[in-house]
Amino acid sequence: MRGRHVVEISSTYKRGASKDHVNAYDKQESSVRYTGHPSWRRPFPHVVVATLASFLFGYHLGVVNETLESISLDLAFSGSTLAEGLVVSTCLGGAFLGSLFSGWIADGVGRRRALQLCALPMIIGASMSATTQNLWGMLLGRLFVGTGMGLGPAVAALYVSEVSPAYVRGTFGSFTQISSCLGLLGSLFMGLQAKGIVGWWRACFWVSIIPAALLALLMEFSAESPHWLFKSGRTAEAEAEFEKLLGGADVKYAYAELSKSDKGDDSGVVKLSELLHGRHFKVVFIGSTLFALQQLSGINAVFYFSSSVFKSFGVPSDRANICIGVANFLGSIVAMILMDKLGRRVLLLGSFSGMVVSIGLQVFGASSFPSSTEAFYLSAGGMLLFVLTFSLGAGPVPSLLLSEIFPSQIRAKAMAFCMSVHWVINFFVGLLFLPLLEQIGAQILYTIFGAFCLISVIFVKRNVVETKGKSLQEIEMALLPLE
Repeated sequence: MRGRHVVEISSTYKRGASKDHVNAYDKQESSVRYTGHPSWRRPFPHVVVATLASFLFGYHLGVVNETLESISLDLAFSGSTLAEGLVVSTCLGGAFLGSLFSGWIADGVGRRRALQLCALPMIIGASMSATTQNLWGMLLGRLFVGTGMGLGPAVAALYVSEVSPAYVRGTFGSFTQISSCLGLLGSLFMGLQAKGIVGWWRACFWVSIIPAALLALLMEFSAESPHWLFKSGRTAEAEAEFEKLLGGADVKYAYAELSKSDKGDDSGVVKLSELLHGRHFKVVFIGSTLFALQQLSGINAVFYFSSSVFKSFGVPSDRANICIGVANFLGSIVAMILMDKLGRRVLLLGSFSGMVVSIGLQVFGASSFPSSTEAFYLSAGGMLLFVLTFSLGAGPVPSLLLSEIFPSQIRAKAMAFCMSVHWVINFFVGLLFLPLLEQIGAQILYTIFGAFCLISVIFVKRNVVETKGKSLQEIEMALLPLE
C-alpha cells in the first residue's frame, strides 16, 4: 500500500453555485503537492478495535435466528407469533433510539468514549437476556442491547473515517461491514446447537459479553479522533493523536489540512433544523435517501424469506442461513479489496444493478417454473446473488460515504439523523413484508423491490460524488456551498 500520492480535487459534484468555488480551491492547492503517504499499519489496530462495535451489531442481529424456538419454549410463549415478533422488533426499537442520539453523544464525549458507552447496554442487555425467566425480561434485555446496536455502528463509521489515511479509508471503512458479517456468522454457528442442547440459547447471549468487554477495555488504549479534538478546541491533543496515527513526518500536513477546512466555523453547536434546510440540506438529503433506498431494496425481507424458500425445496433453514451469511461475507471481502481501486460510486452502481438482475431471476423462477428444480436454482441462486451484490456496494458504501461527505461541523449529528431514517424504514419493511406477501404475492412484491433498486441506480448516478483518495478536508471544501 505504498507509492506516490498526489492531492487532487475533483469537480464532478454537480452543483452550479459551487463550481467556481471548486475551481478556485483547485488553483489554491495547485502549489501543494503531497508526495508519499503515511503507513496504514499505525491506524490499523485502532480501526480493528472500533469495528468490534459492528461485530456486536451483527451478532445480536442474528442471535435469535436459530435460538428463537428454544427461547419461546423455555420462556413459555411458544406459538405466539406476536411475542416472537416482539423479541426481534424490540431490538430494532432500541437501535432507533441509540442511533437517534448517537451524534449528540459522539460530539459530547468524543468518539472513543461513545464506543465504550455503546458496550455498556450490550453487556447489561445480554446478561438480562441470558438470565431471564420470562418474556418481559427478554424484551427489556433486547431493548438495552438495541440501544448499543444503534449507537455503536454509527460512531464506529465516524471513527474509522476520521482516523484512516485517505488512500485506505475505503478499505478500512469496509472493515465495519466485514465485522458485521463475521458477527452474524458467529451467531448462526453458535445457534446450531440450540435445538439439541437444553438452555444453550443462554450461552449464546453470555458469549456476546466477551467482545463487548474487549471493546470497552481496548478503546481505553486507542487514539481519539483528531477531528473531534480539533473541533472541541483541544488542538495540542489533536496534534498528539495525529502523530500516534500517522507518524511524525505527516502530522504537519494533516493538521494544516484540518485547520484549513474548519476556517469560518462559528459554532460547534448544530441544531436539528440546520440539517433539514439551508446549506447542509443537500448532503443530508443524499445520505438519508441512500439509507432509505438500501432498506427499500428488500434486503432484510430477503434475509427473512430466504429460510422459507430453501425450506420449501427441502433445504434445512440452518444451512440456508449459513449460505446467505457466507455470500454476504464473501461480497464484503471483495468490496474491501475494490473500495479504494474502483471507488464508492462505481461499487454502488454495480451493486444496485446486480440486485435488479438477481431479483429478476427470482421473479422469473417463481413465475415460469413453479415447484421444480429449475425454480429452485433460479430462486435460490437469485437470492444468493442478491445478497452477494448487496454486500459489494449497497451494504458497506452508504455509511462510509456519508461519513466522508458530511462536513466536520455536522458529521456526527447528520450520521445520527440518517441512521435513524435507516432504522425507521427497516422497521416498516419488516412490519409490512408478511402482510404484503400474503395480499399481493411474492412476484409483485419482489418486482417492487427490484423497482426500488432501479431507482437507486438512477439516484446514485445523478447525485453521488466519488470520494476515493481524497482527504475529508478536501471533500468538505469542495462540496460545501458558499454562504
